[in-house]
Amino acid sequence: MIIGVVKETRPGEQRVALVPATVPLLTKAGHQVLLEPGAGAGAGHSDARYAEHGAQLASGRDDVFARADAMVQVLCYSGANTAGRADLPALRRGQVLVGLLDPLASPETVKEIAATGASAFAMELMPRITRAQSMDALSALATVSGYKAVLLAAAALPKMLPMLTTAAGTITPARVFVIGAGVMGLQAIATARRLGGTVSAYDVRPAARDDVLSVGARFVELPLDTAAAQDARGYAAAQDEAFYRRQRELLAQTVADSDVVITTAAVPGKRAPVLVTAEMVAGMAPGSVIVDGGADHGGNCELSRPGETTVAQGVTIMAPLQLAASVPAHASQLYGRTAAAFLLHLSRDGMLRIDAEDEITRETLVTKDGDVVHSRVRAALGLPAPAAAPIAANGGGS
Repeated sequence: MIIGVVKETRPGEQRVALVPATVPLLTKAGHQVLLEPGAGAGAGHSDARYAEHGAQLASGRDDVFARADAMVQVLCYSGANTAGRADLPALRRGQVLVGLLDPLASPETVKEIAATGASAFAMELMPRITRAQSMDALSALATVSGYKAVLLAAAALPKMLPMLTTAAGTITPARVFVIGAGVMGLQAIATARRLGGTVSAYDVRPAARDDVLSVGARFVELPLDTAAAQDARGYAAAQDEAFYRRQRELLAQTVADSDVVITTAAVPGKRAPVLVTAEMVAGMAPGSVIVDGGADHGGNCELSRPGETTVAQGVTIMAPLQLAASVPAHASQLYGRTAAAFLLHLSRDGMLRIDAEDEITRETLVTKDGDVVHSRVRAALGLPAPAAAPIAANGGGS
């Protein structure tokens, strides 16, 4: 199987889907890696480095699409990357596309990809089961995002994070509050702790309490009914507005007492829940900082402007998009490992094997043979569920 890697199309995007170190993982399994020249430059990887690890250089982007059996990207065409639409004419029937497609929030773009005939796999839909952990791209990128969110906050805060005792007096530690204790939130907690902040955290999922305590933060307990807070796939489940309203009321004092608030809440396929209202922002001390980790899906703060940094009531509100992309070297390294693991999962003896009976394959496949085949994406489009399994066991191959 020839696996193609091209430059990312989102403006300013510096990540790359496979780094040189991942190439031997694929070539040893009988695959070839075909690279668009300069694809890894933004992440610090030269074409020569790829060649040293066994990749072949194509003559250009069109050459990669024409020769590759499978294309792997970070951000495929989606609402988050409209520039990717230019690649649609280059996709063909039977070709495989692997990457982040934002399929539940951007189902119309998935429909356009389906029309090319390509078999597209959305890394966001990776099931949270033990044998899929090495392919969990969202968790890998969330680790980077959690780290960077704290650095952004520390740079914007007019205070230092750690407690310092000096001849001129003692500086008290900054108070950091993390809302959402998934992978991003836990990494934010750990980073803030390493920088010396006093950290507290909250998550709607009761099971997150032990995770928060394990990384040294105080868990904020709220008297809420959270029995339905997590779905069967391990992701946070959407709640009704009454729940979120009561949650905001209970969180208001903790937010007001914090120097830094980092939000990380997201619900797959839904707008990010508003956790910090304008009224809560007004209750914070001037100079405080909010980093909105939900900006890619509308934002967790009512006053956030996705992609911008604003100041309201003296509070700096940062709402970066694709936060992991601001650390392209390590984001590419982590994403590349998950993508390579997934490509190996899809193949046997150097050949593509799409197995309908396999949960990982079934849950990530969104398009095949000109149709949208994933039941949740079809529901988002208002289409009926597939009448039968969309793929045959061990069917297809190239």
